[in-house]
Amino acid sequence: MKKIILAVVALFAFSFANGQAKEGQVTKGKWLVEVNTGFGTNVGSTSLYFTSSDGVTSYNIGAEGGYFIKDNLALKIGLGYGDNGIKGQETPIAYKIGAKYYFKSMIPIEISYNGVGIGQADANPTYVGLQAGYAVFLGKNVSIEPGIRYNLATHKQYYDNSLQFNIGFALHF
Repeated sequence: MKKIILAVVALFAFSFANGQAKEGQVTKGKWLVEVNTGFGTNVGSTSLYFTSSDGVTSYNIGAEGGYFIKDNLALKIGLGYGDNGIKGQETPIAYKIGAKYYFKSMIPIEISYNGVGIGQADANPTYVGLQAGYAVFLGKNVSIEPGIRYNLATHKQYYDNSLQFNIGFALHF
């Protein structure tokens, strides 16, 4: 355990020393592949999570991809698949489409439309999300992006707004 903690501390110390995009990671024509962990209410989730409590196990796997249409601006899509652990309910498939802008090449701001395809079409949970964070570039192709996301429910008669804390891991090509 002590070695793991020391490795994480060393990783973060190195990342803050090397933090800003310097090698064109967010320039026009580049690709972005991203995986997020979500803490808080997971809605329309393309993130990774696993929980188990009181005999109920839920999980989600997902990823997002994007293409930089101009410097610092990427258009993104994402898919996720999961199980909420409740018998008799359909397994949700999540989707996301949006845009991500890297302000000063290190502060990612994202706006997206995300949802889950379950049950009746008019009752499916859909959200407009706004996310902001900080991109820590660990080298030419990898960044860690902690951030906060607010999801505004579009069907308020069925679902509530939600707040999420994310840690994203991105590959830049």
